Amino acid sequence: MTILNLIFLNFLIILISYLIGSIPNGYILSKYFGKVDITKEGSGNIGATNVLRSGSKKLALITLLLDVLKGILPILIFYNSTFSLVLAGFSSFIGHSYPIWLRFNGGKGIATYLGISFAISLILGFIFLIIWIITALISKTSSISSLTSIFLIPFISLFILDNKLISLLFLILTSISFYRHRENIKRIINGSEPKINI
Repeated sequence: MTILNLIFLNFLIILISYLIGSIPNGYILSKYFGKVDITKEGSGNIGATNVLRSGSKKLALITLLLDVLKGILPILIFYNSTFSLVLAGFSSFIGHSYPIWLRFNGGKGIATYLGISFAISLILGFIFLIIWIITALISKTSSISSLTSIFLIPFISLFILDNKLISLLFLILTSISFYRHRENIKRIINGSEPKINI
């Protein structure tokens, strides 16, 4: 494969993975089935948690599953090396977090992060879920569960997969998601972060 072909292939991976990731499932489902503009409800976020806060458990569950799928599909489509896997996973995550369709104001990336984890390793995906559930049962707070999960996954992935490039991918995704959770972190510190019913 020539250098130009390789560059073009990587460009396609980035573009298609980004576009898949940028599909605003929560916004679309809430707008056309819930008759609600989710960007003007609750936190204004398009993720499953805010869809749930808008009052629809069914739409929240569908949003969650579709957002997880956004992390899985690009990796399944483009995986033929660790580099292509990392490129696809990173691009889909950026698409979800900064979708072009909503002026680059998207979700916080947790469901898509989970999808990427599952696409890379089923064990890692299940570990993510277990950490999230245990933390949620203790804290009764979605954001604390999410932040705890993504904080631990880069280190756990290094132990399980022994692949520094993949662990670096998770570390970068964790950093981006922590930044996007900055308002949640402020509310956690001052004790005003909303609880979830479990």
